[in-house]
Amino acid sequence: MIARALALAGGISGAAGLSQYPEFSQQYIQRLGGQVDALTLVVEEFDRSATANGLTRAAALDQMQGTAFLTARKADMERAFERQACLSQNLTFLRLATPVERITMPHRMADTDTLRATWADFRPAVPLTVAGVIAAALGFLGGWGALRLLLWPLRWRAPRTVPKP
Repeated sequence: MIARALALAGGISGAAGLSQYPEFSQQYIQRLGGQVDALTLVVEEFDRSATANGLTRAAALDQMQGTAFLTARKADMERAFERQACLSQNLTFLRLATPVERITMPHRMADTDTLRATWADFRPAVPLTVAGVIAAALGFLGGWGALRLLLWPLRWRAPRTVPKP
C-alpha cells in the first residue's frame, strides 16, 4: 500500500515537472535566438572586416598573432565562430520541432549559459496546451515507473501479513 502511494506521488511529481517542459523549451528557444543573433553580428562584422582587407576568415585569423593580446583575441573569435555555428544548428532544429517533438531533444538545449539564464527567469505555469498534457502524462508515467522500480526490492523484503478476520 505504501509502495503504491509513493509510486503515485512519484507519478504526480513527474507529471508536474515534465508538464513545464514545453513552456521552458519555448523560453529557451527565445533566449537561444537572442544568443544566435548577437553571435551572428560578431561573425558578420569579422567577416566584413576580413573581406574589406582582401582576406578570407581563415587568412584574417592567421594574421592574428605576434602579441599575447592578438593570440587571445584569435582564440576568442574561433570560439565565437564555433559557438555561433553550434547554437544556430540547435536553434534551427528546435524551431522546426513541435512542442511535443522537443521533449525528445534535450540535447539541443545544452548551452549551459542559456539554460541557466532561462531557468533563472522561468516561472512554472499550468499546462493548458496539448503538448503540456502529453508532457504531464509522460512525466507521470516516468515518475510512477521510476519509484515503482526503486521500491521493487523493498516489496520482496517486506513480510506479508494476512489480516485476521
